[in-house]
Amino acid sequence: MDMPQPNPTILSRKAKIVEILQRVLPKDAVIHSDSQVRAYECDALTAYKCPPLCAVLPATTDEVSAVLKACHEMGVPVVPRGSGTSLAGGALPTADCVILGTARLNAVLETNYDDRYIRVGSGRTNLSVTGAVEEMDFFYAPDPSSQLACAIAGNIAMNSGGAHCLKYGVTTNNLMGVKMVLMDGTVTEIGGAHLDAAGLDLLGLICGSEGQLGVVTEATLRILRKPEGARPVLMAFNDNEVAGACVADIIKAGVLPVAIEFMDRLCIETTDNYAKAGYPDCEALLIVEVEGAPEEIDEQLALILDIARKHDPVELREAKSAEEAARIWLGRKSAFGAVGQIADYMCLDGTIPVSSLPMVLRRIGELSERYGLQVGNVFHAGDGNMHPLILYNANKEGDLELCEAMGAEILKLCVDAGGCLTGEHGVGIEKRDLMTHQFEPQDLEIQMAVKDVFDPMWLLNPAKVFPLQSSQSRRIAAE
Repeated sequence: MDMPQPNPTILSRKAKIVEILQRVLPKDAVIHSDSQVRAYECDALTAYKCPPLCAVLPATTDEVSAVLKACHEMGVPVVPRGSGTSLAGGALPTADCVILGTARLNAVLETNYDDRYIRVGSGRTNLSVTGAVEEMDFFYAPDPSSQLACAIAGNIAMNSGGAHCLKYGVTTNNLMGVKMVLMDGTVTEIGGAHLDAAGLDLLGLICGSEGQLGVVTEATLRILRKPEGARPVLMAFNDNEVAGACVADIIKAGVLPVAIEFMDRLCIETTDNYAKAGYPDCEALLIVEVEGAPEEIDEQLALILDIARKHDPVELREAKSAEEAARIWLGRKSAFGAVGQIADYMCLDGTIPVSSLPMVLRRIGELSERYGLQVGNVFHAGDGNMHPLILYNANKEGDLELCEAMGAEILKLCVDAGGCLTGEHGVGIEKRDLMTHQFEPQDLEIQMAVKDVFDPMWLLNPAKVFPLQSSQSRRIAAE
């Protein structure tokens, strides 16, 4: 994966840049020694690493504004960073950049149960948002697998989802407003504590913009009443395509589960060895969860189980208690960590129409055989958000490049099937050179023109989203 060459002038001015940043921030908020900045050299896409020039940890919107204004005046690029859990290289530094971490922007600023919203600092972790309101029987719906660690800032940047996005939607469906700082230090507020804002939908533009347009410091999030109850059912099949067909039939029937999750044999066996969830011996496993009043749950599950029986399941296992429900989910929640115990892997994020699941799963199997690399499939099947895990050996010469080539073919397959390159992980550096497969040149030009408006000097999160040559040309032209 190519990265831009650092600006030697900026590198030579490191001491001066650090000095200026220490004037606008407490000294402990500026991290600049070679050993300390190593902590920021990569995100969760660990195959690529590059230590930044320095890192800053502002604690207020005013401090973020002061940092961005200073960097803008010095022509220094800035890479915003939430918790560093990006799987697409969204927070990967360049050697001449300042990492701006949001970790200290983590306060609960306002809670309103009558109007069902909470306002938090963008560095607050996803799961702790629900933690702040659960005593009042409310919750925050988006639930990425990394929700224990990932920050709301990153969720907004990548428009993250999670297992329950089938019913509740992804971040953009639960985001009501933001306070954001532009690259020149200007502070702006978009949206607010109401369902719809007047004028253009700028909030929809910000959510999913991958830190390319501004740095979000505060977020107003929709909170919901906890459902009366929820119950999962486990469905085991002897064929991936049959499981995919079952998902398509459930959606076709008009049922709306809160989640439909898919795991194939590799992930089933690996997670069972790791988490001891007690999964059955099968090729494919679905976890389908519904929620509501007990009668509503019974009615929905009866219909779903009738559909599953038509696909000749190996086993159907309905949770009868909270303990059984937790055990059904245990392996799925542990999947990414479990696979990481047996091999290096690259986690993809293509999205496809649900009706294409059987075909795409078959083609992924064929690509696995052709490239000689194992693939574990674990994903949000209900909305077609695929997460193939391509296993490789980082210490074996050429294996990473082989993995990248296979990943590119899978993502192109998703686009060709009528889907898109990313559902919730973002483009980052991982998919930027595939953008031309999904978008025509004029489409990319329009998207880059939007960035021109918000960040004319192209200093925010450089070398991401757009093909490297295009973004580099844009930045050079702006100097």
